[in-house]
Amino acid sequence: MEGPSDRWLAAGGRVSRRTGAALLMILLFGNWLATRISAASPDPPLPKLQADTLAAFERYVRLTEERNQAELNSGKQLFWIDALEEGQRENAYAALKNGEVQIRRLTTVDNGKAINCPGGMIHHWVGVVFVPGARLDGVLALLEDYDHQATYYAPDVERSRIEWRDGEHFHVFLRFRRHKVITVVLNTEHDIRYYRDGPTRAHSRSSATRIAEVENPGKSDEREKPPGDDGGFLWGMETWWRMEERDGGVYVQSEVASLTRDIPSGLGWMIGPFVNSIPKETLAFTLEATRKAVEAKRGVRAGS
Repeated sequence: MEGPSDRWLAAGGRVSRRTGAALLMILLFGNWLATRISAASPDPPLPKLQADTLAAFERYVRLTEERNQAELNSGKQLFWIDALEEGQRENAYAALKNGEVQIRRLTTVDNGKAINCPGGMIHHWVGVVFVPGARLDGVLALLEDYDHQATYYAPDVERSRIEWRDGEHFHVFLRFRRHKVITVVLNTEHDIRYYRDGPTRAHSRSSATRIAEVENPGKSDEREKPPGDDGGFLWGMETWWRMEERDGGVYVQSEVASLTRDIPSGLGWMIGPFVNSIPKETLAFTLEATRKAVEAKRGVRAGS
């Protein structure tokens, strides 16, 4: 007589009754084990952000800032692709004209040596996009429109507002929602300054001044975890933007260095995909969303 497990696991006679029974036993054992794990005591608290971790990131940022400033002062190789060999550079510019984002990983070193970050991981990416038909003023207007960035950069940015502004100096609030295996919501504050380098060039510098992970977001018991005493999904974020109007549009480059917790032993399956892939994916999304938002605004003006 054929039982339910035989019909489920051996449909079409491709799996034997003995194999089907064995697989069912594995499945039942897996369910039992998962129940036992969920009922066990919670893991001990993860370590807080340590002073030496933060100091290493600040050192990394300081050296990155020096390199950025030197490049801006020279007025040469404004975008990272400008340093490529001629053939590669031409291909990169052609890809930009076709709507692609050119992105790469960076590493800042100190006198040729890697900067050790105990207890943390530094993620450093740079990307550039081309917005055809755009003007520099239009791109700057969109980037500075922080009250509406939750629209331009949804769903990554869930809420946004300008806390205060003094000319080209901004202090803004951004609420990030990021998902990769798990969903993480962060309330962040940023100090941002814009600089006009000439009629066709500009750059900006942004530092996250506060990052707080949100527990139970959107629920009645929503609360912020103390900064640095959380899951460590984002402990620091520094951003450099560069823009140039030429070739019938505007090139926009964004460079981001961020700090996360090192992956704790046993939690790589959960934290690893988030901290390793989110920085690159977020940068690519931000640049693509910037291009689309500028183009959409230009289209609205043209049709009005």
